[in-house]
Amino acid sequence: MIVAVFILTASLAVAGPGRWEGRGSGGWGMGTPYQGAYNPATQETIAGEVIGIEKTVPMRRMNEGLALVVKTEKETVIVHLGPTWYLERLDAKIVTGDQVEIKGVRTTLAGKAIFLAAEVKKGDHVLVLRDAAGVPVWAGWRARQ
Repeated sequence: MIVAVFILTASLAVAGPGRWEGRGSGGWGMGTPYQGAYNPATQETIAGEVIGIEKTVPMRRMNEGLALVVKTEKETVIVHLGPTWYLERLDAKIVTGDQVEIKGVRTTLAGKAIFLAAEVKKGDHVLVLRDAAGVPVWAGWRARQ
């Protein structure tokens, strides 16, 4: 039994986090290719109805995240919110049918057009996901120094 536990522990240690995972960010933190796709100079605002909520793994070596499917007047947009491990701990709840206004940037990942959210406004409530420079709130205090 002790040998089995040792082998399991050793195999997990060898597998370790992916190249961009760093201290628990799961590939969602600063300095990752995913974060590099966010250009605050191109920020815009979209508004529409949430017609779906999806789990997503945007890039290899990333942990699962949450995305909204938002139908605007002109298009249907996939909006990446952030990592599941962060969003599940928040009080903010967004459900299908909600009317939302989202600030963020358009980008392309793996040939798919997506929208990376910085803020999601639902009624009088605002869920802040990134600061003005595009730094994600889940990145921790070190990214803000």
